[in-house]
Amino acid sequence: MWFWWFMFICDLIIPIVMIIGGRMMWKHCPKGINGIVGYRTTRSMKNMDTWKFAHDYCGKLWWKLGWLMIIPSALIHILLWHSDESTIGIAGGILVTIQSIILVISIYPTEKALKKQFNDDGTRR
Repeated sequence: MWFWWFMFICDLIIPIVMIIGGRMMWKHCPKGINGIVGYRTTRSMKNMDTWKFAHDYCGKLWWKLGWLMIIPSALIHILLWHSDESTIGIAGGILVTIQSIILVISIYPTEKALKKQFNDDGTRR
């Protein structure tokens, strides 16, 4: 039973981080462009306008995706309540892999939106 709870908590970490991190990016964008904190890509770091746009867009996207991922993640674990540790571990590993892929893929629509809104030099279209 302890392993079920451990995997349940582990599999909810990514969606919870996306919800909280997305809200923070969206509502509390870092004040200055930096290489340590925030959505940091070449395109997003062109100027403050691109920086704020990227944080707003990605933050809202992460917030939505986090809520969408938390529900099936919890449901999968509820269905595995009385399963053996091997099944819970495999399902948990697959779930975290899918969540990680979704997290990384969220960069693509953000970069696409930046490219659509801004020229290569960072000026608005």
